[in-house]
Amino acid sequence: MLPFILIIILIILVISNIKIVPQAYAYIVERLGAYNATWSTGLHFKIPIIDRVAKKISLKEIVADFPPQPVITKDNVTMQIDTVIFLQVTDPKLYTYGVDNPMRAIENLTATTLRNIIGDLELDQTLTSRDIINSKMRSILDEATDAWGIKINRVELKNIMPPKEIQDSMEKQMKAERERREKILQAEGEKRSAVLVAEGEKEAAILRAEAEKEAAIKKAEGEAEAILKVQQAEAEAIKMLNAAGPDAAVIAIKSLESLQKIADGKSTKIIIPSEIQGLAGLATSFKELIKDDKTEK
Repeated sequence: MLPFILIIILIILVISNIKIVPQAYAYIVERLGAYNATWSTGLHFKIPIIDRVAKKISLKEIVADFPPQPVITKDNVTMQIDTVIFLQVTDPKLYTYGVDNPMRAIENLTATTLRNIIGDLELDQTLTSRDIINSKMRSILDEATDAWGIKINRVELKNIMPPKEIQDSMEKQMKAERERREKILQAEGEKRSAVLVAEGEKEAAILRAEAEKEAAIKKAEGEAEAILKVQQAEAEAIKMLNAAGPDAAVIAIKSLESLQKIADGKSTKIIIPSEIQGLAGLATSFKELIKDDKTEK
């Protein structure tokens, strides 16, 4: 009976001292109070009573959100700034034995580092230089925490809260700046509108001038074509007259008809050459003879 009980106790001791380390964790094992080993992911066995798991450490990235810290700028403005730090344990042994309460140590180190950096900047620089402040803090904190087995991956200024009166002044300044930009945009819009109107009037004037030009050209071409056709008709008439072989009497009659047309115009004086006058008399006598002959008959 006793051996059976001893076997049961031995089995329980063996099972209770089998340790399984999960993923992304590390166990710090001490033997007789001194550091013995760092267990990584997997199955491990510790010696009962002699060995003990001193600390279980997460190797995941840790987000530390620290409360706002009062800081004073170079131009003596007191403000509240809170920070967020992304860190990761890279050496479980140093993390366990390097510093007592590592997170508390990082919080205090963050506060002092932030005060030192902000103390060299004025208010406007503090508000517009977040990236520079983040980069400086990450570099300083990462170097300081190497001895603690901690890697600082990123530092962010979460909120920068100036005093109430400065916030009111900044809001007024922002409002004035928005109004100024609005007026500039309105003036630019009016200027653009005036330019477009002027360009439209210019194009309209150009189009009207081109239309008048085209109309004048068409009118001149029509008049020239009419004159040309009249001249062609006259030339054709002369050609036909010459082809018919007219005698002196016909020529005289045609001349008289032309003179009659000229006399119907606005001319006040007509000079008739002597040759045409003789022919005109001859034509008149010829017409009278024809008339008398008809009367006798």
